[in-house]
Amino acid sequence: MLPSSVAYSYVHKEQPNENKTGIGREVSLSLARCGAQVVALSRTQHHLDTLVAEARAEGFSITPLCVDVADWARTRQLLAGQPPFDGLVNNAGIACLGHFSSATKDDVDKSFEVNLKAVINISQVVSDGMIKSGKGGSIVNVSSQTAMVAIPNHAVYSATKGGLDQLSRAMALELGPHNIRTNCVNPTVVWTDMTKKGWPDPDKLAAMISKIPLGKLAETTDVANAVLFLLSDKAAMVNGVSLPVDGGFTAT
Repeated sequence: MLPSSVAYSYVHKEQPNENKTGIGREVSLSLARCGAQVVALSRTQHHLDTLVAEARAEGFSITPLCVDVADWARTRQLLAGQPPFDGLVNNAGIACLGHFSSATKDDVDKSFEVNLKAVINISQVVSDGMIKSGKGGSIVNVSSQTAMVAIPNHAVYSATKGGLDQLSRAMALELGPHNIRTNCVNPTVVWTDMTKKGWPDPDKLAAMISKIPLGKLAETTDVANAVLFLLSDKAAMVNGVSLPVDGGFTAT
């Protein structure tokens, strides 16, 4: 059984080779198809409009909230006006990619604002509602394989995702007594239209795929299925884990 109501922190901004729009859309629609009442947050109205339209075309409804999750006060205000949730997916993310030595203060600030601080902010509001409702719930944070292994030009991004994994373990420990589970999914590169544009060099793409024992990139459905599992009662005793969805990349 899946949560009946889910808050979904949708995509904020990304580089072409770190696409999360595909993941966000797939997870949101998958939840709606399973009967969850989904509230999707995004700072991009167009993304929300097309998501809502796609869900409506399939006979489902998704409630959109247009907000920049880096805006601490506004995000709290909008979420506080919603009924209590029993599920939360933190997927909003930004990837400022480049060599460690070229990272700017702005790169670092923006990355931590969205990838880590926004998760703390949103999770505080949603978990508070879960505790007050007395029903508990499940939180899934969308992390990355870069939280587990070093990849060139991902220094700042990796730092935020490593922090997200550790934050999730701390949340699992502290929210567990309230019957709230917190887990991560850690995808490899996910095959989407934007990924195709972000990896125009077939040799570099082949080099990445060669490091994945299954010999292929992840699909958005692979990530969505892992998220749905961790949200559901099928994972009732799974708490504080980081689940790679990487075809074995981090096992090599």
